[in-house]
Amino acid sequence: MKGKLNAFAAMIFIVAASNYFVQFPINDWLTWGAFAYPVSFLVTELSVRFYGARTSRRIVYAGFITGVLLSLYLTTVKIAVASGTAFLVAQLLDIYIFSRLRAVSLERSLWWFAPLFSSTAASIVDAVIFWNLAFYGENVPLLTLAIGDTAIKILVDFSMLTPFRFATKRLTV
Repeated sequence: MKGKLNAFAAMIFIVAASNYFVQFPINDWLTWGAFAYPVSFLVTELSVRFYGARTSRRIVYAGFITGVLLSLYLTTVKIAVASGTAFLVAQLLDIYIFSRLRAVSLERSLWWFAPLFSSTAASIVDAVIFWNLAFYGENVPLLTLAIGDTAIKILVDFSMLTPFRFATKRLTV
C-alpha cells in the first residue's frame, strides 16, 4: 500500500510542477515544464511493473483528478484542462503499450524496449494534445514549443531508462 501511495503522491507532484513550470518559457523552443513531466511515465511504468495495469490506471485516475484540481490553483483553467486531458490520454496509452510490450521485451532480453517505446509514444501524444489545447489561438510560437517540448521529453524518456532498470533490479532481488 505504501508504494501505491508513493506513486500517487509522485504523480500529483510531477503533474502540478509541470503545469506550473510550463508557464515559463526558456526560449521559443522550450519551457521548464518539459523537464519534469516525462518522469511521470517512469512512475507509471514502475507501477505497472510492480502492481499491474489495473492498479496503475487507478493511480493515473487519482493523479488526474487531484492534478487537475491542484493545477487550477497553480495555472490558468485552459492549461489545467489541456494538461489533464493530455495527461489522462498519454498515461493510459503508456500503460497499454507498456503492458503489451513488456512480455515480448523480456523474452528477448530487451528490458529497455517497453519503457522506452511506451514513454516515447505517450510523450508525443501528450505534446500534441497539450500544446493544441493549451495555447491554441494565442500569440505564442506553438509549433516550435511543441517540437522543443517533445524533443526534451524524448531525451528525458531515454534518461529514465537508468532509474527504471535500477528500480526493477533492486526491488525484485
